[in-house]
Amino acid sequence: MHAHSLALIILLLSTFSVNSNATKGFSIDLVHRDSPLSPFYNSSMTHSERVQNAALRSISRANRFGQSSSMADTSELVETDIIPNDANYLMKISVGTPPVERWAVADTGSDLIWFQCSPCPRCYPQNAQLFDPTRSSTYTSLSCRSNQCKSLPQVPVQGQSYPYCSTSNECTYFYSYDDRSYTIGELGTESLSFGQAALFPKRVFGCGHNNNLAFYQNTAGFVGLGQGPLSLVSQMGNVGRKFSYCLPPISQQQTTSTKLRFGEEATISGNEVVSTPLIPRPDSPTYYYLNLEGITVGQQTVPLTSQGNGNIFIDSGTTLTMLPTSFYEQVEALVRQAIGADQLIVQKSYSKLCYTNAKSIQNVPAFVVHFTGANLSLNLQNIFRFISDDVMCLAMLPTDGKFIYGNVAHIDFEVEYDLDQKKVSFAPVDCTKQ
Repeated sequence: MHAHSLALIILLLSTFSVNSNATKGFSIDLVHRDSPLSPFYNSSMTHSERVQNAALRSISRANRFGQSSSMADTSELVETDIIPNDANYLMKISVGTPPVERWAVADTGSDLIWFQCSPCPRCYPQNAQLFDPTRSSTYTSLSCRSNQCKSLPQVPVQGQSYPYCSTSNECTYFYSYDDRSYTIGELGTESLSFGQAALFPKRVFGCGHNNNLAFYQNTAGFVGLGQGPLSLVSQMGNVGRKFSYCLPPISQQQTTSTKLRFGEEATISGNEVVSTPLIPRPDSPTYYYLNLEGITVGQQTVPLTSQGNGNIFIDSGTTLTMLPTSFYEQVEALVRQAIGADQLIVQKSYSKLCYTNAKSIQNVPAFVVHFTGANLSLNLQNIFRFISDDVMCLAMLPTDGKFIYGNVAHIDFEVEYDLDQKKVSFAPVDCTKQ
């Protein structure tokens, strides 16, 4: 099924009105999860601790995505407390009439939009009050015979097949994630808005009454940004099924705001724009899969043998790029050979290739990532990242799980996801000026 997938904090401060007949684009301010503006900010943590946590989340996500998500195993979910710790993006979203503003996980790896709702016999703790649909004049339950209910995945759990009809003919859903966390609740429609600016009436919305997702008290639910019909991106009407972002350098992410753009505002242009097809994967219809053909280091290209069917997915919620082990080892060897300096063995670190300071790696070679139809030339900041004040490590790791194009590689690129044209586009820019 789906998995948590995004890694910055999203503050929705839109300046464009959005409704069924209004503008076809709007934008949102983005703030990094480790910024002082973030509700997750911990002033007692060191830079090294934050880097290590990001690496651990990347490894955990890649390994978890590599596990089977067969519905035959979901009967165990109701009995298992899952505490995922990689909710890397949050967004402020308002639900209902009058609107109730809450923090929610923004997730490119899932589709359903849901909040914890009262009554809630089994909920994870959250700082804010639970959403009460009886106090909203715009909440409407959906019938189990509705097309929206029928679009949910069929899931057997402890002898009960979800979705199913309640005694009042309402759609009761079960929605799970690759880490085996889940939400069970009532499917309905509700008004969704971003501050005073962007309004989406009658969007499909889940009221979770039994939620096993106990990771952050700062979050009230999920906003799915995947490719499925129930995601926010797919429910934007006139705005269109398109979004983009531009991530500034890590050193600037605590002081520089950037934008998550939707609809017409998401379109990127210019002579340097390159595009690669989104590859449909029936086994993973939500994720944004691309076809990675190889990586060139200096004058040598390492081809990736498993091509053609979407062998890697792009995930702004994973910090590091996770590559197949043998492929990674070849790429790392070429980088190490080109740099020529003595590498540093860092104790208690997940990083594989590290150097004592930036001066040691001034000989970093040309580094080009080859997607089908799109060759991306990466800079030093896309290839290495500081794990302390004077130690830089390769921002890539080997994995036996799913292969992920992580967000360090996105820095200073505009990245556009176009679900209708079925492509992802890139353009190198200075994201501090976007």
